[in-house]
Amino acid sequence: MKSLPRRIMAWTLRLLYEDRAQDLIEYALMAGAVAVAAGAFMPPVANQISMIFSKVANLAGSTPG
Repeated sequence: MKSLPRRIMAWTLRLLYEDRAQDLIEYALMAGAVAVAAGAFMPPVANQISMIFSKVANLAGSTPG
């Protein structure tokens, strides 16, 4: 049985030299960048969407049922 420091060192080296999960990490980074960009641009768009829904709700309420 390996000692704990040896197991940690082996695990760290394996992570450094393994590239099988590289694509997954790249996709996660891209998704994070898109989420940050969307968060930066959403507040102005959210106000416009809210106004559109308010207009639609007003129109739907004013039509005879």
